[in-house]
Amino acid sequence: NSGQDRGMGMSETRYHYGGDEYLLVIFSEAMDLAINFKLLSICHEIKLRQVPGVIEACPANASYLVHFRPEEVHPDQLIQTLKDIENEIQHANTIQSRLVDIPVLFDDPWTKECAQRFADRHQDPSVSNLEYLMQVNGYSSKQEFIRAYCDRPFWISMVGFVPGTAWGYRMCPPDQAIQAPKYIRPRTDTPERAVAHAGVFLCIYPVRGPGGYQMIGMSAVPVYDPEEHLPDLRGRYILANAGDRWKFRPIDMDEYNDIRSQVEAGTYRYRIVEQDFRPGEYIRDPSSYLKRLQEEAVHA
Repeated sequence: NSGQDRGMGMSETRYHYGGDEYLLVIFSEAMDLAINFKLLSICHEIKLRQVPGVIEACPANASYLVHFRPEEVHPDQLIQTLKDIENEIQHANTIQSRLVDIPVLFDDPWTKECAQRFADRHQDPSVSNLEYLMQVNGYSSKQEFIRAYCDRPFWISMVGFVPGTAWGYRMCPPDQAIQAPKYIRPRTDTPERAVAHAGVFLCIYPVRGPGGYQMIGMSAVPVYDPEEHLPDLRGRYILANAGDRWKFRPIDMDEYNDIRSQVEAGTYRYRIVEQDFRPGEYIRDPSSYLKRLQEEAVHA
């Protein structure tokens, strides 16, 4: 890779064979928004060019996986093509990004009850998961923590694992990232739609199941709809796209119940605004650029 990339903190890209039909391309061992912007652009370009032999390019946080047909293209030939694309996409001009409103009931009774059931697996059973995040991140009140959690969008850096699971990285300088360890031992149960955090990542549990992320609230809206009950998820089943920006909006129990009634009736419509996201402008002045995008979305 070029010295320009190394100047941005990016190490040399590594290409690995993944059996007979896959290539794993690794940019870094750590999450970095600039790296994620770049690999999303590469995956988009692979799809746009319809690279011969490629079935799919799947982005992750700091890497991507290419599924290809070995009878159509030799992996070494494909690696050279991927290197050429990377060299051409040094800094993406635009990424198609959706600003998605996520209404959340923070400090809700359901995740708090779940946390109590599995208190013996937690670092500090004397407090709720939300209070634990407050402590380890230096927040003195729930209002202050919730305000900070909702003041900036979370960049959806990858989608995977259980269908509908998306990982979100708060769009802020690394020294302002909200962080937390996972449970000491994973829970065997987590409510569907639980909003949770571990490491520097946010996730919303798409279905009920085991988990180890710290639970801080409950999304009023689903992120996975296998029965295509809601109009906005018909034909796609899952809410998340890599490159989305999820903006959390704190709500009270009355609004939560109202939204849940709409969801159950199949009439709820997500608040989604599609925008051209310019990584260069974000990197130069994150706060001003996010504010401008938010204002444009309000008037869209």
